[in-house]
Amino acid sequence: MNKVPLQLAEGRELYLSPGGHSLLIRAIVEEFAPAGRAIYVGDTGEKWAYFDSDALQQLGVTVSEHGKMPDVVIYHSAKNWLLLIEAVTSHGPVDAKRRDELERLFRDSRAGLVFVTAFLNRKDMTKYTSEISWATEVWVAESPTHLIHFNGERFLGPYAE
Repeated sequence: MNKVPLQLAEGRELYLSPGGHSLLIRAIVEEFAPAGRAIYVGDTGEKWAYFDSDALQQLGVTVSEHGKMPDVVIYHSAKNWLLLIEAVTSHGPVDAKRRDELERLFRDSRAGLVFVTAFLNRKDMTKYTSEISWATEVWVAESPTHLIHFNGERFLGPYAE
């Protein structure tokens, strides 16, 4: 089977297991956060396909291989954000339980934590909408320039244009 090539911003190329999950991970890295630095990329075939433990330690986080990592971890240096991203094709989104697990795992981070659930399309997203935790983001690959914020700054009303 054909592996899915993934080009990291640092110039390194990975080859992920074939399938929709890997296609979504590639879209996350290359389209959702192209300016960010990939710190961890999981794969269905090789869980720790890419892991820059030194970069994560510089941010104050140490994890063992037993830590339950999200599918993708990206550091956005301009904002000092650590994006913790779950790629959902068959398993669930960042729900309240998963958000708590990730907060504990990354509790020592000197970067702000941003929790993101990513889907290939809106149809897949609708299966999990009721499970998605508040104070998280949702990104859909078929609409890459949009983001859904669960818990917006306004309860109701228009945004200034």
